[in-house]
Amino acid sequence: MFSFFNFLLTSFLSMKIKRYIYTVNIPFFKYQGTGNDFVMIDNRMGEFPLEDQQRIAAICDRRFGVGADGVIVLQNHNTADFVMHYFNADGQLGSFCGNGGRCVVAFAKHLGIIDKQTNFAAFDGLHDATISGNIVSLSMRDVDHVQTHPTHTFLDTGSPHHIEFVKDTKNLDVLTQGTLIAHNDTYGVEGTNVNFVEVGEAREIQVRTFERGVENETLSCGTGVTAAALAAFSTGKVTNNNIEVHTLGGDLTVSFTPSGKGFSDIVLTGPTELVFSGTLEL
Repeated sequence: MFSFFNFLLTSFLSMKIKRYIYTVNIPFFKYQGTGNDFVMIDNRMGEFPLEDQQRIAAICDRRFGVGADGVIVLQNHNTADFVMHYFNADGQLGSFCGNGGRCVVAFAKHLGIIDKQTNFAAFDGLHDATISGNIVSLSMRDVDHVQTHPTHTFLDTGSPHHIEFVKDTKNLDVLTQGTLIAHNDTYGVEGTNVNFVEVGEAREIQVRTFERGVENETLSCGTGVTAAALAAFSTGKVTNNNIEVHTLGGDLTVSFTPSGKGFSDIVLTGPTELVFSGTLEL
């Protein structure tokens, strides 16, 4: 009897010790940029499990988790100020995220890593950015060419984007239409982001976006509004190279320089906001 009691006590203490060893409390910060929201993790100490897709997806769950369009993990970099790892809401490692890039700049400033300007690394290379108050201007990678088709335009602004010009974005069923396009025979399993664009005045466009990985409409998409602005210019629907873009989550501007068949000096500018912070138990 005594031996069995000792066995139970030893097992219980072992479980408690293991739980103590493997439980880590990691602070998180919820940011949003024109309604595109992200959970930010400072992983300079290397404690966050980057390979755990299920856990990342659980964090993004809007009913059982923190709720977000994605998770952004900030880590040290050998030459740049930091490196940004972006994970989609499904837990998969994503390509570049423009609004996420703007938000991680604000996060880096909050952490004291940068002041008014930065150079950081991401999925698609190095990015320069400046921050003034809550406004972040982010340099995007150059676009070599834009594919123009009879029914749509396609280009890559750090993430792939299918652009369709429509007369009315307000009454469009973005979820249904976006789902049909994102993983069709052209784009396959990997898929693409889908943007529906309405052109107003010469400098203004309305954009609604279906994001792959989220597999739903988001209130805004940084690489998407950039792609929409460049597509509108390359097809002659707008003539200005500093375009105001309206999304469900707020307003952004995209400026650029036409360069041969593509574009350079592309800058995405808009607001960011720290919404709240908390602690994750991992």
